[in-house]
Amino acid sequence: MKVMLVGATGLVGSHVLRQLLEDPRCDAVVAPTRRPVGITDPALVNPVVDFAQLRAEADWWAVDAVICALGTTIKQAGSKEAFARVDHDAPLAVARLARAQGAHAFALNSAMGADPGSRIFYNQVKGRLEQDLRELGYPSLTLVRPGLIGGERAERRTGEHLASLVLGALGPVLPRAWRINPAERIAAALVEAALAPRPGVNVVRSAELVER
Repeated sequence: MKVMLVGATGLVGSHVLRQLLEDPRCDAVVAPTRRPVGITDPALVNPVVDFAQLRAEADWWAVDAVICALGTTIKQAGSKEAFARVDHDAPLAVARLARAQGAHAFALNSAMGADPGSRIFYNQVKGRLEQDLRELGYPSLTLVRPGLIGGERAERRTGEHLASLVLGALGPVLPRAWRINPAERIAAALVEAALAPRPGVNVVRSAELVER
C-alpha cells in the first residue's frame, strides 16, 4: 500500500513514520511537511508544502490511505483562529484532495472529548473535523481519540508535562480511560487503521491505547 502521512514531524507522527517504513505491508510513504523530516529512505517521498496553499495537481496525492497526525495547541498557534486552521482546515483539505485521487481509508489522531458542541474550544474543533470527515465518503474512517499523550516532544508543553507526571504516578489506580496513552501505541493504532482498514466509521478510544 501507498500511505500519506501528515504531521510526520510531531510526536505521534514521527512514530507513525518509523512504523510505516518498517512495515512490509507499506510500499511507499508520502509525507508532506512544512520542513524536511530529515530522514532518507527509498520508500519515502517528502514534499515540503504550505498547508494553507496545497497544490491539488501534485501527483503524490494518489495514495491508498491517509494518516493525519497534524496538530498544535492554541498557545503555539497564537490564536483560536490559527489553531483551527492547523487542526481543522489543513487536515480537511488533505482529506478532500486525497479522496478525490482515490484514497479509500483515512485515520485521524483526534482527541478524547472531541465534540462539535463542546464548550471547550479545543474539543469543539476536533469534533468539527471528525464531523466534516464523515461527509467525505471514505469507505474506511478511523477516529483515534487519545487522552494525555505520553512521550518526549521536541518542544516542552508545560501543562501537559505536569499532567503526565501526576497521571504517571497515579496510573495503576486510575480508570484505563484516564491513563497516559504512549505515542507509540497511538501510532500503532493509526498505522493498523490505514494498512488494514475496516469498513465504516471506527472509533479507537483512550482506554484501548493504554500500555499493557
